[in-house]
Amino acid sequence: MDVEEIIYTLVEVLIAVGCCLGNILVILTVWTSKSIQQPTFCLVVSLAVADFMVGCVSIPLVVVIDGQIKTSYYGCLFISCVTILLNLVSALSLATIAVDRFLRVCIPLRYKRTVTQRRCWLVVTACWLVAIPPSFAPMLGWCNHETWSKSANSTIVCKFIDVIPMSYLVYFRFFLGYLIPLLVMTVLYGYIFWTIRGKLQEKPGNGAQTRSQIYLKKEKQMARHMFLVLVLFALSWLPLHIMNCIFHFSGPDSISVKTFHVGILFSHANSAVNPLVYAFKIQNIKITYLKLWRRYIACGEEIQGCQIHQSIENNLNRVTNNE
Repeated sequence: MDVEEIIYTLVEVLIAVGCCLGNILVILTVWTSKSIQQPTFCLVVSLAVADFMVGCVSIPLVVVIDGQIKTSYYGCLFISCVTILLNLVSALSLATIAVDRFLRVCIPLRYKRTVTQRRCWLVVTACWLVAIPPSFAPMLGWCNHETWSKSANSTIVCKFIDVIPMSYLVYFRFFLGYLIPLLVMTVLYGYIFWTIRGKLQEKPGNGAQTRSQIYLKKEKQMARHMFLVLVLFALSWLPLHIMNCIFHFSGPDSISVKTFHVGILFSHANSAVNPLVYAFKIQNIKITYLKLWRRYIACGEEIQGCQIHQSIENNLNRVTNNE
C-alpha cells in the first residue's frame, strides 16, 4: 500500500467516525425528544440511519473492495450491491421528505389526519424494501460477465468496477436513481417556495390569517433547511457520477484512480455533513443536541455544574414547548 492509499484510507476512517457519531446523535435526539417526534422527523431518522450505515458498513466495505482482499466473484458482487443500497435509500428518504414538505403546504388542514406517524414509518419501511431489488440487480445478471468468466469459480481480487458494470452505474444509478429523483424533488421544492411566497404576499386580515402567516413562515424556513440537505447530497454525488460517465463513454484510461478516490470521498462526506446541517439550521434539533450534551456529558464532570445545566435545560424545555 503506497502513501496515497494510506492517506485515502485514513480520510475514509475519519469520515466513517463522523458519520457514526453524528448520525447516532441525530437518531437519539429524535428518539428521546417528544417535541420533535413528528412525521417529518421520522423521515429524517430514516435518512440518518442510512447515513449511519454508510459510516459503519458502506465505508469499511468500500475500503475492502478497493483491491485489498480476495473473495469469490459473487461475494464481491454482494458487498458492492450493499454499498449501492444505502445510497439509494438516502435518495428515497430525501424524496419522501420533499413530498412531506409539499403536503404540509398544500393540505395544511388535512395534513395531520393524512400524514400520521404510523403511516410515516410504513413509508420508511417501504423505502428500504423498494430499494433492495434495483440495488441487487447486478446479482441477477446485470454484472460484469467478463470478470466472472475469468474468475472460473475461483477467488478474485475484489474491486468494485471489476464486478459492477459502468452501464449499470450510468444508466440506472445516475440517470434513473439520481437525475430523475433530483429533478422531481427540485420541482416540488420550487412549487413549495412559490406557493408560500404567494400566500405570504396576501394581506393579513383577522387573527386566523395571522396564524396562517406564522405557520407558512415556519414551513418556509424548514423547507429551506431540508432543501439545503438535498443540495449537499446532489453536489456531493455529482462528481463521482460525472466520472462514471466519462469512464463509460471515453474508456478506463480517461479517469485516474486518484481522481476516483476524491469523488468517493466527496460522496461519503455527505453522510457526515447532514448532522451538522441539522445542528446549525433546525432549531428544535439544535436545542435537543444541547440538552443531550448537558445531561449526559457535561453533567458527568461535576455535580454543581450539573445543577446549573439542569436549570438551563429547563429553560430550553420551555422554549421548545412554546415553539
